[in-house]
Amino acid sequence: MIQAKNLFFSYTGAPPYVLDGIDLSIHTGEYISVVGENGCGKSTLMRLILKLLKPTSGTIATEARRIGYVPQRNDFSNSNFPITVFEVLNSYRRLLNLKDRDIPAKNLGLVGMSAFSGALMGTLSGGQTQKILIARALIGDPDLLILDEPSTGVDIGSQKEIYGFLKEINRKNRITIVSVEHNLDAAVANSTLIYHLVSGRGHLCSPRQYAEEFLGKNDKDDGHADL
Repeated sequence: MIQAKNLFFSYTGAPPYVLDGIDLSIHTGEYISVVGENGCGKSTLMRLILKLLKPTSGTIATEARRIGYVPQRNDFSNSNFPITVFEVLNSYRRLLNLKDRDIPAKNLGLVGMSAFSGALMGTLSGGQTQKILIARALIGDPDLLILDEPSTGVDIGSQKEIYGFLKEINRKNRITIVSVEHNLDAAVANSTLIYHLVSGRGHLCSPRQYAEEFLGKNDKDDGHADL
């Protein structure tokens, strides 16, 4: 699905590199959480996958038929712009030139937000807004879904619903998920693999290995089990 080989990136085109010799293979059906301290290169890696940036050297290739993207920041929060939930999804359907007019209603149902079709986006909570952005990203049935810190500004109850839904579509629909995460408990509980970035260099490991080596947890700890 995604293959990076000897990938270097710098915003100036010269050292020091934000990403420093990355080699990474992400296979179809994986749920990868990308973790690390601020400034380690997580968001830069996402932008390279989305082809919003070009490598300084090395290569990164994505074989996805269609990519869905859920940004961390959205322009609807605390906005007085009079656009409804339905209009947000329907405008994206039209942008993709999809003929099925039932797609907005279908995708709202997927994330449990059918009752909010006529609500103004600026009136929604953080969790509700995130569900709408996920519903929008799933228009067109992408085989790769990229999320940037999906639990930011989201209450605990909505976090559980969102991660439960992501885990479900990953397992049942084989949608490959790559998620930049600061919510480490959720990353351990839901991912199939974790990619740990430190100073531009990455280490791929299992959630169990990451929990033991970096979080100091073992199988007896259950603090992350419900996220």
